[in-house]
Amino acid sequence: MFPAESIVRNSAIFKSSPFHKLTNEQIKAKNEIIFKITSSLSKSEFGTLILVKGEAGAGKTVLMSSLIDDLLNSDDTEFIRENNAINLVVNHDDQLSVYKEIEKKLEWKSGSTLDVVMKPTQFLNGLKRNDSNAGIVVIDEGHLLLTAKNQAYQGGNHLKDILSKSKVVVLVYDDNQIMNKSQIWVDDSFLTLQHQAMVSGNLIELNNQMRIKASESTISWIRNIIDKREITKLKEDKNYDIQIFNSPRELQDAIKLKDKNQHLGISRLTATYDWEYSSQSKPKDKDYWCVEIDDWSCPWNRELPRDKKFSKLSWIEQPQTINEVGSTFTVQGFDLNYAGVIIGPSVKYIDGEIKFDISASKNKGAVQNRKLENGKMKNFGEDLLKNELNVLLTRGVNGLYIYAVDEELQAALKEAIL
Repeated sequence: MFPAESIVRNSAIFKSSPFHKLTNEQIKAKNEIIFKITSSLSKSEFGTLILVKGEAGAGKTVLMSSLIDDLLNSDDTEFIRENNAINLVVNHDDQLSVYKEIEKKLEWKSGSTLDVVMKPTQFLNGLKRNDSNAGIVVIDEGHLLLTAKNQAYQGGNHLKDILSKSKVVVLVYDDNQIMNKSQIWVDDSFLTLQHQAMVSGNLIELNNQMRIKASESTISWIRNIIDKREITKLKEDKNYDIQIFNSPRELQDAIKLKDKNQHLGISRLTATYDWEYSSQSKPKDKDYWCVEIDDWSCPWNRELPRDKKFSKLSWIEQPQTINEVGSTFTVQGFDLNYAGVIIGPSVKYIDGEIKFDISASKNKGAVQNRKLENGKMKNFGEDLLKNELNVLLTRGVNGLYIYAVDEELQAALKEAIL
C-alpha cells in the first residue's frame, strides 16, 4: 500500500481511520460481525440485519472504519467479497467527508460501479439506476437515517429500503443521538427489528466509553445532566478538565488557547441550536448568521469563507472554524480535544431540575410536530433537545468547557464544580 498510514496518522481523520488501534471489545465485536456476515451469506439469506449499539464515545466509528477496510482488503474476508459489493453509508455531511478522504487515501473499491462511501438517498438512487441489489452495507450513525420522505428522498424509510435491497446490513445505532423528527421511528417496527436481531444473535453492544478520558465519577456527572436532568457535585478529576466560564468570550478565548497546542489535537466551540441559522439564505442586516449573547457575537458553522484547498475536509478540520460556533450538524460523531459548549436558552434549570424549553430553540427539525401513522401529530421536541445536549457534552476527550445562558443553570453548574 502507498504511505497511507503516515499521512492518515498525521491528520484529524486518524481518529476515524482503520489504523486506529482497536480495544479488545472492538476486536471481539469486529470478528463477531465478520463471522455473522459469513454465516448469513453461506445460508444465502437476504435482508439480514446486524445491529451494533453503543452510546456516544463507545468507539463505533473507529470499529466501522476498521470493519470496512477488512471487508474490502483482508485475505480472511475473500469469501465475503465474492459476488458482493461492499458499501459504507452515512447520513451526515461531515462524517461523509472524513470517510470519503479515507476512501480516497486507501483507494477503497466497492466491487460495483458505485463508490464505497455514500449517503443513503444517493446509494438507493444508485441501486435503482443500475437496477441492482446490494451486497454488504455498513451504516454508520444509523440513528440519522430518515424514517419519512422529503423532497430529495421519496421512499418512506431509509433502513427498510436498504434492507430490502441488501444481503446483509450492519447498522450502528444510538437512540440518544437522534436529532430530527424525520429520524424518529413513530411505530414499533424498529423495536421489532431490534428484537429479531437479538433473537438471531445479531445484536452487538459496545459498553466501554472510549472518548472521554475521565474518571467514572466525572462521566457519571456528565451523564446525570443528560439522562437524569440533575446537577450533582463534581469530584476532583486530575485527568479531565471541566470548567464553567463567566462569559462566552472567556469560553471562546480558552478554547482558542487549547487549539493552539497542536499536539493535543483540535478544540472547537459549539452551541445548542438556539440562534437563527439558514444554509439557504443570508441574514438581512449582517454578513453572517451568528450566535449572539449580550455584546458578544460569533458566526455559526459554515458561515466564514474557506480556502478551496480545505473544502473537502470536515468542519472541525478546517482552520477558519476556530472562529465559528459548531453544532450537532458539524460535530456529531467526532472527537474534540477540548469541547467548548454554549448551552443556550432552550436548556433551563428550574426547581433543581434541568428543563428543555422548545419555544426557545431555533431547531425546527427538532421542535416541530411529526405526523404519526394514524395521522395524528406528536411533538418529540424535549427528547430531541436532550439528544442535542447529549451530543455536545460528549465530544471532549480531555476537557469540557461550558457557558450557560440561563442564569439558574449557570449558577448551579458553577456551584457543582467548586
